[in-house]
Amino acid sequence: MKFKASHICACLMAGFAALAPSYTLAHGDVTPQAVDTRSLPPLGEEMRSENPYRGLAEAIKVGVSAYTQNCARCHGIEAVSGGMSPDLRELDEECLGQKDEAKKTACFKEVDTYFMTTTLNGRVRNGAVYMPPYKGVFNQEAIWAMKAYLETRRTAP
Repeated sequence: MKFKASHICACLMAGFAALAPSYTLAHGDVTPQAVDTRSLPPLGEEMRSENPYRGLAEAIKVGVSAYTQNCARCHGIEAVSGGMSPDLRELDEECLGQKDEAKKTACFKEVDTYFMTTTLNGRVRNGAVYMPPYKGVFNQEAIWAMKAYLETRRTAP
């Protein structure tokens, strides 16, 4: 029995198409893991608009664990994206190139606010959930610890 290349190609494509939905669900259908933030200075109830843990070693340690357990499956191990989700090492990239210190500070604050808002509210576009909301799942200490970790993973400008 002889197979034409076009038949083999069609069979392979059909096989990959059949597997695609299960791969997609397996990639992002997960239960968030609790983040132990007891070793961090408490921040209170009012949400901060700027990362108070920037450069804090203990926060970075907590952030590594929190990110690995909750974010790596979509955003990549050690924050190196495989292209399916945004590369979080590049969040502050525009800020790093700022020469004016006031503009640089304002840029970092804006990115911090964006990170907090996105983490709490998630991302939905045209009814499709691209990132689930974590409001009520992570406290602000956990979110800022993850951001502190991501700042150690920045790509060079």
